[in-house]
Amino acid sequence: MKIESKEFIDLSIYELYSILKLRQEVFIVEQKCNYLDCDDFDLNAIHVSARKDLNLIGYLRVIKPNIISENAVLGRILVNIKNRKNSIGKKIILHSIKLIEDEFPNTNIEMSAQSYLIKYYKKFGFETYGNEYLEDNIPHIKMIKKI
Repeated sequence: MKIESKEFIDLSIYELYSILKLRQEVFIVEQKCNYLDCDDFDLNAIHVSARKDLNLIGYLRVIKPNIISENAVLGRILVNIKNRKNSIGKKIILHSIKLIEDEFPNTNIEMSAQSYLIKYYKKFGFETYGNEYLEDNIPHIKMIKKI
C-alpha cells in the first residue's frame, strides 16, 4: 500500500475520478445520503490517497487553515468496504496529522465527525466540542485535536 498527498491541481484526471467515485460509493450509495459532494473545498485541499496497486482503497482531504476554519480540517475520511479491517483509516489519519504538523505548524486540526466514530477519533487525540448536530441527516459532532 502507498499513501500519497497531492494538491488538487496535481491530481491526474484518473486520480480525481477514482476519488470522486469512491466518495460517492461510500457516502452517497452506502450511507444513502444525498448531498452535493463536489463542494469547492476540494480546490483548497490536500488530497491524501491510499492505493493498493493502482486501486484507491482509502482517502481523506485536508482543507487548509483559514478556508473553513482557522484550523486545518480533515474531511471525507473513508476506506472502501473491502479494506476496512486493515488499519488503512488509521494510517491515512496519522499521515495527515504529520502532514499538517509539517506544513502548518502550531495549527489545530478539526473535523465534523460522524458521532458513532467519536471513540475511534479520540485515539488520535481529538476531543469533542459542542453538541451533536445533523449533517445531511447523519448525527455528527465537531472534534478538534489541539497541537
